[in-house]
Amino acid sequence: MDQEIGDEMSAIGDKAPSPLETIVALASGAGSAAIAVIRISGGKTREVLDALCGGMPEPRRASLCEIGPPQCSLLDRGLVLWFPGPASFTGEDMAELHVHGSRPVVREIIEAVLSLAGTRLAEPGEFARRAFENGKLDLRQVEGLADLINAETRCQREQALLQTEGFARARYEAWRQSLLRAQALVEAELDFADEGDVGVGSALQAKAIVDALRGELDEPLRGWGERLRDGVRIVIAGPPNAGKSSLLNALARRDVAIVSEEAGTTRDVLEVHLDLGGVPVILTDTAGLREAEGKVEAEGIARALSQLDEADIVLWLVDATAPVWTPPRSANPRKSAQIPAMGRQIRVLNKIDLAQDASFVRDCIKISAKTGQGLDLLIDHLQREAANATEQGAGSPLMTRARHRVELEGARAALKRFGDPSLSPELRAEELRIAARHLGRLTGRIDVEEVLGAIFAEFCIGK
Repeated sequence: MDQEIGDEMSAIGDKAPSPLETIVALASGAGSAAIAVIRISGGKTREVLDALCGGMPEPRRASLCEIGPPQCSLLDRGLVLWFPGPASFTGEDMAELHVHGSRPVVREIIEAVLSLAGTRLAEPGEFARRAFENGKLDLRQVEGLADLINAETRCQREQALLQTEGFARARYEAWRQSLLRAQALVEAELDFADEGDVGVGSALQAKAIVDALRGELDEPLRGWGERLRDGVRIVIAGPPNAGKSSLLNALARRDVAIVSEEAGTTRDVLEVHLDLGGVPVILTDTAGLREAEGKVEAEGIARALSQLDEADIVLWLVDATAPVWTPPRSANPRKSAQIPAMGRQIRVLNKIDLAQDASFVRDCIKISAKTGQGLDLLIDHLQREAANATEQGAGSPLMTRARHRVELEGARAALKRFGDPSLSPELRAEELRIAARHLGRLTGRIDVEEVLGAIFAEFCIGK
């Protein structure tokens, strides 16, 4: 919603939030449009439709209705959809009004809804939050929905759809069930050891389950799913005057950087966002690496080295007329353009149109950023590398947020501590509870009562 619409809606709906109130909001894009979608959810949705449409449409069927409050002028004619809860997106009674998208129509219909008691404007993300609280979505699906709305590339869309469709839920649910089984075994050994049907091998069984689960947690932690959401960082680096800025402009297909024959022209970091075969990419041009001739160039080189530290893929570019693959070293180590440890490195030989013979240079991609020669080959190679970096083709949901990685790493660390033979049974049981909380935070499902349920389902205790 743009600022103008947002200000209008804020002025209309200045009410204190209450989870019991029925909420309303513009669900489509702001500004003039052919169609606008106004969404309503909550216990008074039926009353709102009855008041504005003069009756209730058939559930889950688009009905053409005259929209306007009683004893007032007609506001618009549009399609009305009625979704009785709990079979709706939010799990509550819900409706959508598909009306003409002019600002007065949207504003006056929302004003009419808010004129009814027990209604208010929705808070940001409140429809999705109600869906989560009513068990319609887990946290990963909520995050996937946000990613789907903000997707800019094909691969981002595909991965977000996997999240929203709940494919990750099956994997995490299997992990949770394994952990519940291990917890049941450990807790039963602690609390019900005097029962004859609690086997003495419970601890060994729990350890076997935990060892297998640790191996399963390792697999997603090796991936770079966050890069699919945020963008694979590709840094163009190399000595001065190698054509780095020309390559940035050629790959971006527009003039982003100033190009000059004078060495050291680039003094700052320049970034462009690209779509490479459906993978989002952040392409960065950096200052040429050499012994700095002034404070400004020194700062540019320092920033270039910092970018190399964070790069997923480095395009190491050199001039085909003087193919030196390493930067010059200064006698003073503090002034030396030392190359830090880099991610995947692709060696690129530029300006082959000016070189008499570049055939003797091997293990590199040969291009001319000026003429375009070899650029298709380089782009194809970058697409493959970017896809590999984001594990495309794996066919399963990736960890696209840092939160996911933090929780999985926390669960894995707890499971590792569980395997410490020096820990008492009580502390080992606590490590399993910690691991369960980390996994529960991934989907928002944290229920300690499930542990007791698993215990009583596994053993005939208290019969």
